[in-house]
Amino acid sequence: MKVYESIFSPEIRDFLSMRQKSVSRSAYGHDIQTLELFDRYLCSVGHTDKTIDEHLAVGWINTLTGRPRTIAEKVKILRKFLDFLSGYGIKVFIPTVPKVHDDYVPYIFSDDELERIFLQADTCPPVNGNSKYPLIHLQMPMILRLMYGCGMRIGETVSIKMKDIDLEAGLITLRHTKGDKQRIVPMHDTLTDILYRYCCAAGLIGSPDAFVFGVPHSNNAIPAVGAKYRFEKILGVSGIDIPGRSRHERGACLHCLRHIFAFKAFRQADKMGVRIDDAVPYLSIYLGHNSLAETQKYLKFNTEIFPDVLDRFGDFTSNIFPEVEYEE
Repeated sequence: MKVYESIFSPEIRDFLSMRQKSVSRSAYGHDIQTLELFDRYLCSVGHTDKTIDEHLAVGWINTLTGRPRTIAEKVKILRKFLDFLSGYGIKVFIPTVPKVHDDYVPYIFSDDELERIFLQADTCPPVNGNSKYPLIHLQMPMILRLMYGCGMRIGETVSIKMKDIDLEAGLITLRHTKGDKQRIVPMHDTLTDILYRYCCAAGLIGSPDAFVFGVPHSNNAIPAVGAKYRFEKILGVSGIDIPGRSRHERGACLHCLRHIFAFKAFRQADKMGVRIDDAVPYLSIYLGHNSLAETQKYLKFNTEIFPDVLDRFGDFTSNIFPEVEYEE
């Protein structure tokens, strides 16, 4: 466990010991990082009293940097720790969580950029012999097609095993998704055929426990970080650079393929005459979202690229997602 040096170091260790047994590994990791920052702050201001007043708590919050949502998450962790201290009879001030505005704007690849991305993915040379993922130059074109054609997350994609695929019905069962949920994803016939030919070429047919995107001579799949790194290389070779983006834009990345799938699915339904309020709930289920509000974030887009449906979707979301400030 990390070394804490403030007056509250024993309480921090006790709190983290309790949290380690009751929360996920990722949540526990966030607890450690946040309380390390708080511990350092207490030492930097020379705080030696077994109390936390408003000036001290707010002073630490004002040192935090990053996106508003990230800061709010750190304050939530501090609040849990302060509540823990209160149970010890220690006098504390528990601050409110800063209000968060949903100002995230995804990057949407143009059709020309997508064409360049797939061309480079299909023609990239093999990686050098010392690579941890020697087959990634063959795997990446299929990974990109699944993400673009089915709107899957990268973690979901690399976790697929052969037993999760029904090539006859054109279905993929995603067993390891966000929130520990499962869902079944239908594929277009063309994508199903491409996936079948990939599995045949990779010698995966008849091996139900094999990862579709596995690492040779191991029982592991390539990690999401490996695919992300390869995609960054593809973007560079494709000449796709996003200078001058605002602080809340994600920029070009693998996850953007999921965003563009969501938008193009919506646009296709709109062109077919499907009512928007009928299409969006189905899209939300397909993407594995917990709510329509979560899907709304996936349907933000650059108005210069897609002006044709901006007004119609804007009217729809204004009715069900009013613009409000909220406190998490």
